[in-house]
Amino acid sequence: MPEHIANDPAGLFRHVSAEKAVFYRCIMDVFAAAKRQYRLQLRPDEVLAEARWAVGPPRIEEVNVALGQLTEWGNLESHPDTARVSSLGDFYRARFLYRLSQGGEAVETALAVFVQTLQRRAELQTVALEDIASRLQALQALAGTDEPDVAKIHETLRDLVRVFESLAENAQAFMAGVARSIELQQAEAAAIANYKKRLIDYLERFMGDLVRRSDTIARLILALEPSIDALLDQVAERESRDAAPGGAQDQSDARDRVLKAWRERWKGLRGWFLSTGHEPPQAELLRARARSAIPQLLAAISALNERRSGRSDRSADFRLLAGWFAACADNGEAHQLARAAFALNPARHVSLNADLDADLPASTSWFDAAPLRIHPHLREYGEAARRGPPPRVRDRAEERAFLALQFAEESAQVEAARKRLATSHPARLSDLGELDTHAFGLFLGLLGEALSEQAGPEVPVERQTGDGLLHIHLRPLARDSHARIDTPHGVFAGRDHLITITPLRDG
Repeated sequence: MPEHIANDPAGLFRHVSAEKAVFYRCIMDVFAAAKRQYRLQLRPDEVLAEARWAVGPPRIEEVNVALGQLTEWGNLESHPDTARVSSLGDFYRARFLYRLSQGGEAVETALAVFVQTLQRRAELQTVALEDIASRLQALQALAGTDEPDVAKIHETLRDLVRVFESLAENAQAFMAGVARSIELQQAEAAAIANYKKRLIDYLERFMGDLVRRSDTIARLILALEPSIDALLDQVAERESRDAAPGGAQDQSDARDRVLKAWRERWKGLRGWFLSTGHEPPQAELLRARARSAIPQLLAAISALNERRSGRSDRSADFRLLAGWFAACADNGEAHQLARAAFALNPARHVSLNADLDADLPASTSWFDAAPLRIHPHLREYGEAARRGPPPRVRDRAEERAFLALQFAEESAQVEAARKRLATSHPARLSDLGELDTHAFGLFLGLLGEALSEQAGPEVPVERQTGDGLLHIHLRPLARDSHARIDTPHGVFAGRDHLITITPLRDG
């Protein structure tokens, strides 16, 4: 690469903003297409014939001048064309073959990615969740063999990372602008209603798949934790064999750099489906963002309807209210409407004179209530300053101690309920016996989470709770089985199941 181009790589983009930018882009599109077709070099007449000119084909002299300018900027490279020399005059006449330079190829790749990114619409990829689960299952099977096939492990990991990166990029784009606010501002009401239905169905389908797949993927990741370091070491060793010598670092450091990159990818995948410290997994954040998209859409529709119906003023409001009064069946309905429209609350709501309001019923009207004594200071300045020193700051230590004691008691009751149920041993629902209020509340919550994942009444189900503290395994027993649980609020009865509740970590 020439020195002036290496010192100023931004000059490779000059043709995009030059005066004849459209003309230059037509020429560069021909070379980009030739690169995709594995054609190394082009002649000026080939460029003239293959380009899609915006305003008709130019003269060959104009194409030659543009090719020379692009060569000067560094986007193209030129070489003498001696294949068509048939006379001494042709030899002395300048004829060149042109091809993309290294910098020009980089610019075309960057512009193609730029256009593709602008045109790409964000998608929530439910298929990617299924692919990630299948790749993790394949990786787990490969890790369990006596002699792991490093080539297959490497291929599976590459495919897993590719699918996951696509899922993460699309999800990030979706979270950035799901409401399509620009399109909604110019859409018709019928189109918005149709889009609202399709979007809600789309979000519900994705959230259902996300809830169902996330727990499976999280369990597969946890199962791979003991062996993932060894797998990544083997993959890094295999990939570092292709490192070219003479790079920025010594070739011996290639394995460490590759291993670090693979560990970062695995950490990103793990953080998507498992919580890290106090941070929830990214899948939970995506699910919350997908839920919030529905009220955002409804708010956009409401704003559009408000613009279509026009802004209402006070006179229009009073005319509408007068129509409501005229439609009242009797004076009672009219009085109720007046109280609601003008906030005619009872006199009890005024507490300027505590001695007068102490025994005043809430149903007393303003007409029957005793007159209020308004302090002159309040009438003049809008506030009434009380006489004497300001009141002392009330000591709330006793109330705080009571609340702390109550909170500690409730925490102890919840912990006791958790220890009562989370025994890590399978138990029949009919054998649980009597449950107190807290234990029964915890039991209902766990049972609800498990049943929400069940594919059918005869299918066993297992999942991790939303807080990540417990693991539930629920297996239905015979259809004619019966379970009865006595609680302070009544009897809970139904088909018997075998349930195993296992604590994952200390709460």
